[in-house]
Amino acid sequence: MAFQTVWYQTSMPPEIVEIMEKSLKERFDEKMQDSRLIGNRLNRDKRNSQNAWVPAADWVGGFLWHYISRANRENFLYDITNIDQESMQYTRYEEGEYYGWHIDSGLSSHYQPLCKDDDKSKSIDFTYTNIESVRKLSFAVQLSDPDDYEGGNVQFMNENQQSYFAPRTKGTIMLFDSRTPHRVLKVTKGVRKSLVGWCVGPRWK
Repeated sequence: MAFQTVWYQTSMPPEIVEIMEKSLKERFDEKMQDSRLIGNRLNRDKRNSQNAWVPAADWVGGFLWHYISRANRENFLYDITNIDQESMQYTRYEEGEYYGWHIDSGLSSHYQPLCKDDDKSKSIDFTYTNIESVRKLSFAVQLSDPDDYEGGNVQFMNENQQSYFAPRTKGTIMLFDSRTPHRVLKVTKGVRKSLVGWCVGPRWK
């Protein structure tokens, strides 16, 4: 039986986690901007955090692909090809910040509206372009030590509307079906950092 979420807690040596965290901090902390929703929409009532974009070609992406491939081979067996948009999000949640319930992939993310402004009629013609590559697997790496912050737990919801929390252990790699509802609870003290991304493949058939 396959599982909706999978995580590895002991496979990644602590020394590698420290190097990863330090490397991302030194190169991307100053590039942090307000996190946005799909479609580049800013909505702090839904998502309140900061993030910087890390190229998937970065050594961190190559390192994580091993765990992604392993989880997919052992559990999901999805047809995936690469990390979405060839980039990952280095994310920071400070005190009072959070991310409400959401999914990383759905029908609304498979189609993108194209707004065309007609100067003559002053009307907007909404047309849609089909997106053949869809998010199938999501991943998140816990970069912060659990003692560095309070709150900020990652919560999932399964098909039976039962919720459960992801481990807080530093270095935990979480992998889950991108259609799984999840959220990040409000950080009440300190700072939580993570690296998240999405793996895409051909449309479901």
